[in-house]
Amino acid sequence: MFKWAQQQLANVAGTQEPIYGPTAIKSVAEEAKTKPYTEITRDDLKWEALDSTCVETQVFYLQADNGTVALAQVIYSNVAGIRTTCQFNCKVFNLDGTKPHLWCSTPLNNHEFSEDKTAFFADDCAVELSADGTTYTVKSMNDKRAIVNLTIKRTAPGFQAGSTGKTLFGTDLKNPWGTLRHAFWPRCSAEGTITTSEGAIDMKGKAIFIMALQGMKPHHAAATWNFANFQGPNHSAVLMQYTTPPSYGSTTVTVGGIAKDGEIIVAGTDCTATHLTSKNDTDNGWPAPDEVRFTWSGQGTEAVIEGSLEERIDRVDVMAEVPGFVKNIVKAAAGTKPYIYQYMPRKNKLSLQLKTASGEEIAEQGELFVEATFIVE
Repeated sequence: MFKWAQQQLANVAGTQEPIYGPTAIKSVAEEAKTKPYTEITRDDLKWEALDSTCVETQVFYLQADNGTVALAQVIYSNVAGIRTTCQFNCKVFNLDGTKPHLWCSTPLNNHEFSEDKTAFFADDCAVELSADGTTYTVKSMNDKRAIVNLTIKRTAPGFQAGSTGKTLFGTDLKNPWGTLRHAFWPRCSAEGTITTSEGAIDMKGKAIFIMALQGMKPHHAAATWNFANFQGPNHSAVLMQYTTPPSYGSTTVTVGGIAKDGEIIVAGTDCTATHLTSKNDTDNGWPAPDEVRFTWSGQGTEAVIEGSLEERIDRVDVMAEVPGFVKNIVKAAAGTKPYIYQYMPRKNKLSLQLKTASGEEIAEQGELFVEATFIVE
């Protein structure tokens, strides 16, 4: 009963949770033992818009043919059923370091969802899924520094790990108090523009789409994250990994997949993300990665991307970006200091080394975007 009371306090106040251990988490890897992945349909891309504590997001990472790298994202946040906020984020990276990255994070007003929950709307903002479930349109005029007008079309099937894509948290896993889920479109084409003060940027190129639900406080669900997005001429690879805080046994959950146009080659939870070497960030103590290895296996396929990340392209102090009321809640948890390290090797681009079920061996160089996130000690 005491642990239950602590959990209720943690849900409301964001305080540190008690140690439940690994029995209080059911990884999606359990589902993946019998069904490695499920191809997702339009119904799998509905917003849940929970009225309890959650962060739900749709994010598009874009790599234009002209070399521009950007992201566009809608975030729905609910804190303990007390307050709901929505945000539109847009980032245009300056990879040559000649000027700051363009970062726009704008609160949204009067948000609503379509009747079938596949579209999100707010004042001067819309993210809509086509009737055939293959194309998103993303439009935002909330910030004149970055006016977004994009069309993202999947060119390979989407997937989620296991049958539901969900990892469950709680001492009674039939009635979990928390959920994490990811769904992916690993390979997409992009068209449209992001218009800045310098003019319209043509975003024709490649993209990846990810829908994620964290049905609990983010710093309770994960202590660290790793994310890899590889886009090559013929293949795309994605990997998402998180490790829980000690309250859930420091359990690591990894999902990912590799696709080419029209086909998923491999997908599921038999993936790894390893920091081979790291450099200590003297500002906050986090071991920022230097060299990495990402692997995928299953369905007769083996694949690896390995090498140096070179110099990071950005370091994001998350606490400097979140709304004040969220900041106050997160600060209540001792040791919480979230930072995101972003990388994109440019001098020596890394390659996807792929051995298919048929025995074919492929080495394909492409664009690798990596995020390493540290949240709580």
